Amino acid sequence: MARAMTVDGNLIRFDWPGQWIARVLSVPFLAAGGYLLWNVALGMRNDFAGFGRLSDDLVPILVFSGIGLATLIPGLYLATYRYFIELDKSLAEIVVTRAFGPLKFRSPRQLADFHFISITDRGGTDEDEATLFHVNLCGNRGTEAIALSSFSSRDEANGFARDLGRALKLPARDYVGTEPDAD
Repeated sequence: MARAMTVDGNLIRFDWPGQWIARVLSVPFLAAGGYLLWNVALGMRNDFAGFGRLSDDLVPILVFSGIGLATLIPGLYLATYRYFIELDKSLAEIVVTRAFGPLKFRSPRQLADFHFISITDRGGTDEDEATLFHVNLCGNRGTEAIALSSFSSRDEANGFARDLGRALKLPARDYVGTEPDAD
């Protein structure tokens, strides 16, 4: 996932690639919602063409429109979700963006709130090895960490954290295999 980081002068951008499983899961929602809304459109066309009465079909049109939209909207969410982080060293600002199609929800944060880069593991137990290694930008207590990237090998995560730490002048701490704090 190291290719998800792009550097352009003082701007560093971390792109989380879209999860293919979410795109696959969106297909049934999009198909079902599209089918229901298509049938609503056909029924309304027949009513306006004189083959039926709109007053008789109003309740089914409203019900199927509601069900179609309630099915279509989660499919659109799954198909178009994007997550990226823009880190501007000149402004000392981090902007976390969650986007769903044309909607973008931005959360600006100050770079001064973050003091180190951590590497943590997930998915492993005492007998098994960890399956994912997360690289996070962390601050003091009370500061919510920002997940920058995930890797399948520890060496890739260490290299990425070392390069990023050099660029931001922050230390990288490896917490893989350690117990979490009590609080």
